[in-house]
Amino acid sequence: MTPMIAKAIYVLLAVGWYVIRFPYELRANRTPVQTSRRGPREIVLLIISLTGMGILPFVYVFTGFPQFADYPFRPLQAWLGLVMAIASLAMFVATHRALGRYWSVSLDLREDHKLITSGVYQWVRHPMYTAFWLWAVAQALLLPNWVAGLSGIIGFGTLYFLRIGHEERMMLDAFGDQYRSYMGRTKRLIPWIY
Repeated sequence: MTPMIAKAIYVLLAVGWYVIRFPYELRANRTPVQTSRRGPREIVLLIISLTGMGILPFVYVFTGFPQFADYPFRPLQAWLGLVMAIASLAMFVATHRALGRYWSVSLDLREDHKLITSGVYQWVRHPMYTAFWLWAVAQALLLPNWVAGLSGIIGFGTLYFLRIGHEERMMLDAFGDQYRSYMGRTKRLIPWIY
């Protein structure tokens, strides 16, 4: 493993994410949104996450900036990053397959929305967030730069911690006792743990 290969893996992770998401986004966009909790706050959170998981690492990959924050490349660390990247993409596929047309980039419920509790959703309530956490960890392991590497954890972490409560309230409002029961038998991100 070399620094160039590690950077290429990060780029392939981002491209893979888009390739996975694109057909599901097209399908979901054909199903009208019934309820949305989008607003300025949500837009700011999405921009923060995009900056940490996309803009800053891509600037680093293609320019080396900010070079002052580099630390020595460790091949084993990059190999672990590859494992996390593969796990992230696998989780993206599983989540999109389970959600189908109900997927949304934001806090939306689509027309005739059903609570998905099968597939990967039988184990965790928010596997899409699990996939993004895996991506953020992969980024930190693949990019030996304190700014570009850790910006995914900070950017996505900001979105996650400021959004998760709102999302669960929205699901409780929409699905009531059905969602409450689902919460009782699943964890948010990691089966049986958290």
